[in-house]
Amino acid sequence: LAVWFASLNLPAARRHVGNLEEVSQAVFMLDMFATILLLAGLRMVVRLYHEEFRTEEAGRLKRLLIVGAGNAGEALLREIHRMPVAEYEVVGFIDDDPAKRGTLIHGLPVLGTVGQLPDICEARNIEEIAIAMPSATHQQRRRVIQVFDEGTNIRFRTVPSITDIASGRLRVSQIRDVGINDLLGREVVQLDEDMIEAFLKDKVILVTGAGGSIGSEMCRQVCKYGPRNLVLVEQAENPLFYIERELRRQFSSVNLAAVICDITDSVRVGQVFETYRPQVVIHAAAHKHVPLMELNPGEAVKNNILGTKTVADAAAEFGSTNFVMISTDKAVNPTSIMGSSKRIAEMYIQNLSMTSRTQYVTVRFGNVLGSDGSVVPIFKKQIAEGGPLTVTHPEMKRYFMTIPEASQLVLQAATMGKGGEIFVLDMGEPVKIVDLAKELITLSGFRPGEDIEIVFTGPRPGEKLFEELSIEGEDMQRTHHPKISVWKNIPMDREGLLAGIEDILRAAHTQDRELIVSKIKSLVPEYIGNGAAAQ
Repeated sequence: LAVWFASLNLPAARRHVGNLEEVSQAVFMLDMFATILLLAGLRMVVRLYHEEFRTEEAGRLKRLLIVGAGNAGEALLREIHRMPVAEYEVVGFIDDDPAKRGTLIHGLPVLGTVGQLPDICEARNIEEIAIAMPSATHQQRRRVIQVFDEGTNIRFRTVPSITDIASGRLRVSQIRDVGINDLLGREVVQLDEDMIEAFLKDKVILVTGAGGSIGSEMCRQVCKYGPRNLVLVEQAENPLFYIERELRRQFSSVNLAAVICDITDSVRVGQVFETYRPQVVIHAAAHKHVPLMELNPGEAVKNNILGTKTVADAAAEFGSTNFVMISTDKAVNPTSIMGSSKRIAEMYIQNLSMTSRTQYVTVRFGNVLGSDGSVVPIFKKQIAEGGPLTVTHPEMKRYFMTIPEASQLVLQAATMGKGGEIFVLDMGEPVKIVDLAKELITLSGFRPGEDIEIVFTGPRPGEKLFEELSIEGEDMQRTHHPKISVWKNIPMDREGLLAGIEDILRAAHTQDRELIVSKIKSLVPEYIGNGAAAQ
């Protein structure tokens, strides 16, 4: 356009420029056409070069199928075509919308539906699948994997968020491997940010178990709301070192105190509370590994019962306003030392709320994805070693939640408490562990049962096939948050509870398993403590 405009105006300008009047007007027109042809030709040469380069490289390109023929899929295709160096050969699209079947998007066809993926991929030698459905539910993403019921060597990829698509910021470099969180994770949790900020801002917050999976995430979430001080309490020095370093880097404005402390040591706990005077205590420290605690019952009792009692008593003594204990679905109808010890801790917290000005609440939830020593990291390690994957029972199911979601909902529940409540988080639907194993194998590019075996080892001591989130007869009520329910019962009489706890703690020092189990049953009669798995 600039060349055209300049060429048209040059004849008029030649009257004002010396020696140009003698130049024929035809020369200017020829110059215009020649310049336009040269510029267009240069662009054409560059384009033909890239097309020829792509053709020559086609034998080495990864054959890619895009699931989702909407805006995200079309944007992904355009971005792939813009790449200066070809990496993918896009074969076509997959979409469940029947109206799109057979249509063309930039010359590439919509080949079929998600249910037809295995046949289409086999027929067209697909190497990678890009899930271009940023607003899809986790169930919809999971279905893309599950249609390959016998597994596949195809690599599964996914695009970033819908906001990146809408803003035009999508880049091929942002496409990442599909992870287990994409399949089992949950929708973004909605929080009442104002309530949480009022609960935490400008206050002294103390988190026990600060180096653990839940405790460290609780610290990250707390820092977002501007506490005056955050006290990190942890027995293990290395995890404490790493979380403190991370928080200092990410939240430089927050005052941090890293404290090595055994929560069963009442003198040391008292020193910590006297020094920092926390207003809000988040108690995440616990022994949680079921089979290991079956082998070390005394340690489970001391850490989970005595440790909770020690920290909770200190909160009352030093005037903390709020105390939040993290509990587990394994405390419901427990079949393990770990679960029963957490149930007794729940009972103590409820009882203490009756006699203290501190508001004590418990938040109960199931497994979290990716926590230390949990099933997902174990499976990933077994896959890296070539298998087999060990699953205890083909019917074993567990509830799963992401660590950030659990931590956010704990804070939300804490703002609702008046004292004595047990809040229960909505965990969604339970997932079969064997299905989880198959999906992780598939996501890793292997075929379950062929490339990597799955071996059933039988339930371990203390394990249940199905976890429960509430005890039969509990009067569960919904709160104003759709993912949080609440239960408040009449606590056991204080003298009887304290006497029972003292008996259990004395038994714990003997490490006599049978004695410990019998003492636990006196407080938790529903506990099935025979050391064998129970359904």
